[in-house]
Amino acid sequence: MEHEAGRGGTRDRDSEGRARNARPRDGLGRPLPYGAPGVERQPEGVPRSPRETVEEAQSLLDAGKPFHAHEVFEDAWKSGPEAEKGLWRGLAQLAVGLTHAARGNATGGARLLRRGAAAAEEWAAAAGLPRPHDVDVASLAAWARELASAVEAGGGRPVNAAARAPRLRGR
Repeated sequence: MEHEAGRGGTRDRDSEGRARNARPRDGLGRPLPYGAPGVERQPEGVPRSPRETVEEAQSLLDAGKPFHAHEVFEDAWKSGPEAEKGLWRGLAQLAVGLTHAARGNATGGARLLRRGAAAAEEWAAAAGLPRPHDVDVASLAAWARELASAVEAGGGRPVNAAARAPRLRGR
């Protein structure tokens, strides 16, 4: 990773010249100063089966790392079958919603939790698959809406991401 001078700062570039952010991040994806110890980031563009995607994301959610789970869902959204993009995008939005809620951003967290719940439900209904890849969409949407309401009522107090992690398979 190289650093190149940009508009008043540096930009991280990969070996092919694409912009990348190499700053270390904490468990909720917040950038830390260069050189600070951070949480290992999820590699981008990793092809996973749907089962592997759900298992990896659940493991990250359980560890209180919803930002990193979002990256796993984003890989599935960007590299998976066109017909499933709506599902993975909705799940990524749920993970980002939990990320914002854990950071204390009540407005953004609640908005993304509700948006992700609606997107996943709409996709599942249109596809006629209430449990795509064994993901319990109805239970997940109910979790998201309940958490969105709790986050709003909490007045911006951060939630514990690990304690509030959803069960993707409803178990």
